[in-house]
Amino acid sequence: MSEEKEDLFRTLRIYDETKEIKKMPESSGVFSHHGQREQHQVDGAQGMLQLPPCPSIHDPVCQEMHSMMQQQWDPHAQDTSGLQSMWFSEAEPEGGTGSRFQPGDKTGQFSSPSLPNREVWSFLKAIPPIPDEAVVKQKSPCGSWRVGTLRHGKRVNAIAISSAPCHVYTCGTGYIRVWDENALHASDRAPQAQLDFQDPRNRVLTCKLFPDEQSLITGGMARGLTLWDLAPTPQVRAQMASTGSICYSLALSSDAHLCLASFKGFVEIWDVQNQILIRKHEVPPYASRCVDITGFKFWTGGEDTTLYSWDLRSYQKLQQHNLCHEILSITHDPSEEWVLAGLKMSDVVILHAHREEKYKAIVQRYTQHHNLKFASCGTYFMATLDEVIHCLAAPSLRRLFQAEECYNILCCEVSSDNRYLVTGSKDSATVYQLLY
Repeated sequence: MSEEKEDLFRTLRIYDETKEIKKMPESSGVFSHHGQREQHQVDGAQGMLQLPPCPSIHDPVCQEMHSMMQQQWDPHAQDTSGLQSMWFSEAEPEGGTGSRFQPGDKTGQFSSPSLPNREVWSFLKAIPPIPDEAVVKQKSPCGSWRVGTLRHGKRVNAIAISSAPCHVYTCGTGYIRVWDENALHASDRAPQAQLDFQDPRNRVLTCKLFPDEQSLITGGMARGLTLWDLAPTPQVRAQMASTGSICYSLALSSDAHLCLASFKGFVEIWDVQNQILIRKHEVPPYASRCVDITGFKFWTGGEDTTLYSWDLRSYQKLQQHNLCHEILSITHDPSEEWVLAGLKMSDVVILHAHREEKYKAIVQRYTQHHNLKFASCGTYFMATLDEVIHCLAAPSLRRLFQAEECYNILCCEVSSDNRYLVTGSKDSATVYQLLY
C-alpha cells in the first residue's frame, strides 16, 4: 500500500434536489433557478461569471447582446447536458480555499480582449433566434422501473447490451447467455442462446462490446482473450493467447482498433482488428486491477491506491495520483475528457484527462464492489456501491434516482440507446427500464 500523502482535490457533494430546495435560502443567487435547470451543486459556490461593461448599456442592441452573453456564460442559465469545460466549475479544495474555476481564462473573467463594434452588434441582432423546439436536448432519467430478471444460473461478473437488435449478454463461469428483448420484461424466460466454453472452468470477469455492437471481447480466468462475432449468430472469431493467467479488466479505444487487457503487473496492448499483441507494458504489480483508455492515454489503478496515466505512443508514465484508497473501477465520459475512479471508500474521483483539474465526490462508506458506468449521452452516470444503485446527473452530481437490490451488484451496464440499465449479481441479472 502507498504511504505517500494523498493528492489535494476539490470536494464535491452528491445531493438530492428536493432536500437542497428546502435548505436553500431565499436570497441565494447561486440556486435561484433551481428546479428549472440542473445546477452546479458544490461546496464554495459564490456567484456567477461577470461580464465586462457594455460600451453603451442603454443601447437596445447592446442590451440584447449583453443579455445573450450573460446567459451564455452564466453557469446557472445553461443546460448542463454533457461534460463541458465547466465540469464541476465551483468547488473548494480539501483543507483550504482555492480560486474558483470558470469557463474562459483562469481568472474567471470573460476572455474576449474587446467587445464587437456597433456594426457587428447590428449584424448579430439580425440573425433570427433558434426556436426551442428545434434544439435537440439530451434528457436524463427521472427514475427507473424494475421490469425483469435474467436467470443466468451462476454469478454474473460482466454484462454487455446491444441495442439494434436489443440483446443482453450475461457472462460468468462456463458460459455466456444471450437474452432477447422479450426476456428483459419477464422473470422466467429462457435465454435465446447459450455460448459454452470449451473448458467449463473458464470464467469471464470482464467484457467489452464494440462500438458497432457486432463484436464482443471477453477476458478472465482463461489465459487468453476471446473475440466473438455477434451477428448473425454469436460465435467465436478468434482466441488471443495471453501471457497472464487472469485478466481483470478490458478497455477498447473509441475506434475499436486497440484493446487493453490488465493482468497482475502488466497491461497487454492488442491490435484487436488483426489479433496481434503490440506490447506487454509493465506497471506496478498492485496497480493493474482496472484499465481504461482516453485518446492517446491509458489509465491503470488497483490495490496500491495510486491512479497512473500512460502515453500510448511512447509508453512513458505521464502522471500518478495518490488516492489513499483502493481503486475498484475506472471509466470515462463519452467525450473522453473526464476520467472517473471509484474507490473502496465509495468516493468518486474525477480528473480531467488533459488539464490539472481534480475533484472528489465524498461518500465515506467502505464498499467491496464499486462500479461506474457513463451513459452514452453523457448527461448522467451510474454508480453502484455494493447493493445500492445511484444514478447521478453530470455535471451537477444531482441524484436522479436510487435503487437497492438484495445482493451485492458485481457489474452494471447501460444500453447505448439509454433505455435500459442491467445489473449483475449472485446468480442473475436485474433489468431496469429508465423513465424520462
